[in-house]
Amino acid sequence: MNLAERDQRVIWHPFTQQKNSLPPIPIVKGQGSLLIAEDGSSYIDAISSWWVNLHGHAHPYIAEKIYQQALQLEQVIFAGFTHEPAVQLAERLLPVLPGSIARVFFSDNGSTSTEVALKMAIQYWWNNDQPQRKKILAFTNSYHGDTFGAMSVSDRSVFTLAFHDHLFEVIFIDTPTQENIKELKNRIDSHSHEIAAFIYEPLIQGAGGIKMYDPLLLNELLYSAKNNGIICIADEVMTGFYRTGQFFASEYMDQKPDIICLSKGLTGGTMALGITACTNAIYQAYVTEDKYKTFFHGHSFTANPLACTAALASLDLLEKELCIEQIKWITRENENFALKLHSGEFKIKNLRTLGTILAFELDNGKDEYLNTISTVFTHKAIAKGIYLRPLGNTVYLMPPYCITLEELSKIYTCIETILGELLTEC
Repeated sequence: MNLAERDQRVIWHPFTQQKNSLPPIPIVKGQGSLLIAEDGSSYIDAISSWWVNLHGHAHPYIAEKIYQQALQLEQVIFAGFTHEPAVQLAERLLPVLPGSIARVFFSDNGSTSTEVALKMAIQYWWNNDQPQRKKILAFTNSYHGDTFGAMSVSDRSVFTLAFHDHLFEVIFIDTPTQENIKELKNRIDSHSHEIAAFIYEPLIQGAGGIKMYDPLLLNELLYSAKNNGIICIADEVMTGFYRTGQFFASEYMDQKPDIICLSKGLTGGTMALGITACTNAIYQAYVTEDKYKTFFHGHSFTANPLACTAALASLDLLEKELCIEQIKWITRENENFALKLHSGEFKIKNLRTLGTILAFELDNGKDEYLNTISTVFTHKAIAKGIYLRPLGNTVYLMPPYCITLEELSKIYTCIETILGELLTEC
């Protein structure tokens, strides 16, 4: 019995329809941009394995750092104890985070980082004797994770359909455009007395379809929120660590977040780790002799030494000039490829790029996650040695920074070929 057959007897995979699902591809090794299967086939990981892998698979520098740390300290409770990797990671992150971020709170993934942020913001007002400020402002089409708080502040969609009756009430507004910006600011003004926080994915809505919006207009919204005393939470789980061309997407705006959520690329895609970092003003609401105002939140693997070590190693690699040049080069190549696609006869729409991310919609039926063209596109790409996993009819590219010119060219050729095949099949 091979690995895929064994898997199908015991495993339940995420975001996968269980009835009649195809056997998973058994991966036995990763190397750079490549995923190597049990049968020897290799696939270019064009989406960085759900956007987490920055420097390539099985990076020897990160692996060596984790190994050395594992020989020294692998885990310790983080209530009442501390350790060097956690302190050093906080010390290195705080100076580069956007705005006046002063404190780091650890968790273990993207969803928990947003859960922590929501609880932190709501309790901030409770601690300051303003319990009426308990509603959250969020964007339609947003996605902040799969735990209940994160689902509540995410768009009501196929991801949350079974749980709508259990999610708390949220004030949703559209992402800003020139046409609606005045109306959005008016809504913020009218509800400001009851809003605890505004959570947003800066510039790119990830799982909602890699939708991009204007930084200048987001800046206006943030100014309006801050002017009304609303805590601004930037969910940079996907956009952090140069994905958008800047270290953090929040750097495109003058108005900075009060709380920032990090995960995915935080450890270079090596281990699970989440961070929720906040300003000193937020933190000071919890510095009190009143024990009831303690932030009662934590995780068994909070600030795991191995995960913190992986994050430190990833930061080391991000600081290298070669990595920065690779990010700039991928950005230019994506922009050039977008121009080429735009001049073609393909049935696509909404072609867009930002930093190392490129996306477009296949003009094939309704724009939605359940559009079956996703499966067709993935299978065609896999057959050509490329791993692409469209979000419904939204095709996107988000490669690791170590990708080579040959590999990136192969991805571009694959996309063009599939688009051509889809044209002839229609």
